[in-house]
Amino acid sequence: MPLATETERLGPTGLRITRLGLGTAPLGGLYEPVSDEAAEATIARAWDLGLRFFDTAPQYGNGLSERRLGAFLAGKPRESYVLCTKVGRLLRRPARPVGEDAYYKGTPPERPVFDFSYDGVMRSFEESLERLGTGRIDVLHIHDPDDHYDEAVAGAYRALDRLRSDGVIGAVGAGMNQSEMLASFARAGRFDCFLLAGRYTLLEQGAVKDFLPLCQQQGVGVIIGGVYNSGILANPALGAKFNYVDADPALIARALDLEAVCARHGVPLKAAAIQFPAAHPAVASILTGARNAAEIDENEALFRHPIPAALWEELRALGLIDPAAPTP
Repeated sequence: MPLATETERLGPTGLRITRLGLGTAPLGGLYEPVSDEAAEATIARAWDLGLRFFDTAPQYGNGLSERRLGAFLAGKPRESYVLCTKVGRLLRRPARPVGEDAYYKGTPPERPVFDFSYDGVMRSFEESLERLGTGRIDVLHIHDPDDHYDEAVAGAYRALDRLRSDGVIGAVGAGMNQSEMLASFARAGRFDCFLLAGRYTLLEQGAVKDFLPLCQQQGVGVIIGGVYNSGILANPALGAKFNYVDADPALIARALDLEAVCARHGVPLKAAAIQFPAAHPAVASILTGARNAAEIDENEALFRHPIPAALWEELRALGLIDPAAPTP
């Protein structure tokens, strides 16, 4: 298993990203508020551990994640890290007061407004530069355009392609919780990378059939997020979340079967979950979120936890992982 600090080239670009990256949605107050001090300590710990790939988005805390990440990185040499953010949502203050954000707590008053048009994406990019305090973005993703595919291709992709040509972004990507539309993007344009969240994990490997081979064929880099499937692979108990909602009992039972195999080999389920997707040759990096320094410490330790080959062999023999999925 590679070290978290080892780097991999991202698709056809000259960017090299660490095999483990920090996702900063939790630092935007996902589900519960996070203080400026805790956010800074989390990013600082990731930096001290040697992680140099950082992912954010305007939606994460309605600008809070970008501002916090930018404040920390302002003191670091620009060429020493790889920075990723996203487009597809403009942050605007509602005309009338609205209640608390459904997902992000302790955030500014702005709320995200979908906009995958060419002009909207250009505005989003400029506003992200301001919040991050930087002059360029290394990786820019079209963010969750599930219901906006046509506009994303005609508008957002065209804008990102222009920004890449102008040299102010290093890579064009898309980030989603589904692989089918990402595969459509791969066939529709010249993408450098994709961020796939929650759909290639120890619990589900549908992406191994079409999406990942397509990325290999086209030389597109893949970043994997959501390795714990919203929590079910962290603690497969009644009430566990899967894809942000309460998990179906059948999924909990499958996760418990995975946990039982891991226990027989003396391996934490979370260690198998964080290492499994990294074994696919199309995957350049694993993104894990953290809301405090202890969580990023844990993720880094799990990424290098020894796992015997016999564990993967047993999972395969029991039909708990797809036969086509490579293992570490």
